[in-house]
Amino acid sequence: MGAGILGLAVARRLAELRPDAAVTVVDKEDRIAAHQTGHNSGVAHAGLYYAPGSLKATLCRRGINLLKDYCADRGLPYDECGKVVIARSAGELGALAEIERRATENGVPGLRRLSAAELREIEPHATGEAALHSPTTAIVDFPAVARAYADDVAKAGGEIRLGFEVVGLRRAGDQVVVWAPDDELTFDRLVVCAGLHSDRVARLAGDAPAPAIVPFRGEYYRLVPARTDLVRGLIYPVPDPRYPFLGVHFTRRVDGGVDVGPNAVLALAREGYRRRDIRPADLWETLRWPGFRRLARQHWRTGIKEMYGSAVKRAFLAEAQAFVPELTAADMVPAPAGVRAQAVDADGSLVDDFRIGSIGPITTVRNAPSPAATSSLAIAEHVADRVLDHR
Repeated sequence: MGAGILGLAVARRLAELRPDAAVTVVDKEDRIAAHQTGHNSGVAHAGLYYAPGSLKATLCRRGINLLKDYCADRGLPYDECGKVVIARSAGELGALAEIERRATENGVPGLRRLSAAELREIEPHATGEAALHSPTTAIVDFPAVARAYADDVAKAGGEIRLGFEVVGLRRAGDQVVVWAPDDELTFDRLVVCAGLHSDRVARLAGDAPAPAIVPFRGEYYRLVPARTDLVRGLIYPVPDPRYPFLGVHFTRRVDGGVDVGPNAVLALAREGYRRRDIRPADLWETLRWPGFRRLARQHWRTGIKEMYGSAVKRAFLAEAQAFVPELTAADMVPAPAGVRAQAVDADGSLVDDFRIGSIGPITTVRNAPSPAATSSLAIAEHVADRVLDHR
């Protein structure tokens, strides 16, 4: 269930392992990759940040290798433009060392610690106290990857049913009945990859209410074409360890453009890609979730700062100028935003690792933020094993 990159990857894997099975993907939209996949930054992450031994670390490392080979096989763009994580001051060197330790333990290849002068050799317009260089971090066209997965599903005899909005499901013995307003389907196994609505569909399946999805909009600017030479690859800050967000950074795209961002602002709708997108039912669901209230009490100052920074271009610019001082307000124009489906537990903690569970014949992907797109083929292996091991 879900025709984003994860749902399609899982369907592709199941069709590959069980060519005798009828594989069907349903999605409420009229196109695939309509939400998180279609608003993705396009970075194929090498596995720098994630706790060694976590699902994120394990599946990201396997996933990026599978993705690289897949893109080569399908003739899809895959550019190892590399990434630098910059410590702006001596006070961030300890956090940078921790990232290097995790990345090394995760098996990220080619890592190199850079001095300020060495940083300039890789990113001539960037500045900082020191940096960590990951030469195998890449950029990809994830919507194109999702389309290729969909083609694989179709070639294997699978079906993709668009415009099928799931409004209910129930267990019927060893089967699962799923229905839309004017249709109904019955499955032996069901995999929920519903992204921004994953908690809602999981609850329909009888799963626990926690974690709940709290949507955070990530807003971007884009460098004007004449100034894209300010950035050669990917430039990231040392992230705040309290949050799963990576902070304002520079992302080169496969089309040659460069995005600056994102921030992280509470979205007022699950699919709230613009500030004016407000859905009262979605907002009320967020506000009444105990985990969100606890999260807000702990981090309201940061939230206000993010909202202020995104509303005033000058404040947003200041974050980026800490790494590329030559950047000016005239160099940036607004770019499309994305929405992150951030899972929040009832105690207010942000769920960091992938969270995948099972309720009988139903497998639920409850939390799969970045690097889920990078890890999609590895996540598909992991989920398919759970599905096929079910008795």
